[in-house]
Amino acid sequence: MSRILILGVLAASPVWAAEWRMKPGDVPLTPAELDALAGRTLTFYDDGQSKYSAGGAYSYTYASGESAFGTYSIAEDGSVCIQYRNGFSRCDLYVHSGERLILIDQKGDRYPVRPE
Repeated sequence: MSRILILGVLAASPVWAAEWRMKPGDVPLTPAELDALAGRTLTFYDDGQSKYSAGGAYSYTYASGESAFGTYSIAEDGSVCIQYRNGFSRCDLYVHSGERLILIDQKGDRYPVRPE
């Protein structure tokens, strides 16, 4: 019986749930800050841009000018999950680290966002 319960819990959990590697002082975005992503474009130091549109549309534009398109949603753990049109998906966690906004990917890599 416990195996069935465990399998049910695993099946109901998002495939992309992750254990985030935060550093001391990292503060995840609040639900209000996550909601405020809609309509924003975040620029990273490599000149890549994540655009979060109202209604859940998402695009990432590389410094080269090429773009990848998909949709985004906010997971229960506060991560931002992207489902690309090509079938690839990933989740990222945005945190405040001091005065900086940082994207942490599922591998634990950190990408600071340029101030606006």
